[in-house]
Amino acid sequence: MELKNIDSYRALRLALKDNDRTFLLLYKGGSENSECARGHFEQAAQGIEHQTLLMLADVNQVRDIHPQYGITSAPTVLEFQQTRFIRSVKGCQSPEYYKSLINNTLYVSRQEDQPSAPRVIVYSTPSCPHCNSLKNYLRQIQMPFRDIDVSRDQKMAQELVKKSGQQGVPQTEINGRIVVGFNKSKINQMLGIQ
Repeated sequence: MELKNIDSYRALRLALKDNDRTFLLLYKGGSENSECARGHFEQAAQGIEHQTLLMLADVNQVRDIHPQYGITSAPTVLEFQQTRFIRSVKGCQSPEYYKSLINNTLYVSRQEDQPSAPRVIVYSTPSCPHCNSLKNYLRQIQMPFRDIDVSRDQKMAQELVKKSGQQGVPQTEINGRIVVGFNKSKINQMLGIQ
């Protein structure tokens, strides 16, 4: 399925009127996490055969969509049923995750169903195997997260050391509390998973 680039909130509203289901990836061109999401979203689109509209918007150029839906970070996928905003999924997810979301075989609760959904940030580096294991686990349990590559963002690396007193990765921030390393039981506890 071909992805459609849109350039404004007006273009989005017009597109929504003509389609039953629509997914829009808001991404930030040049951001590693956004490029990851865009690549995986495009891969997921390859296997979609039903009539669902898939769109892209680079927030570097399109600045009037995300404020309409309270979106403060990119990448984020927005789902619509006709003109009604249903939910958002933040961060870079796997192609399989996006495909399940689009095919409606993935359960993701609506935002109004979980007003206190945990805010999860993973601090990692690309060469860290424990970081990749942690991110794969979060995807497996369908927990949206923001991934920050501290090898590319020295300011965030310094902030992390201030927060935790540790330089090593991975570190996971869940609602402002830090878990050092891939401590699955502690992460599950903080996420409320039994």
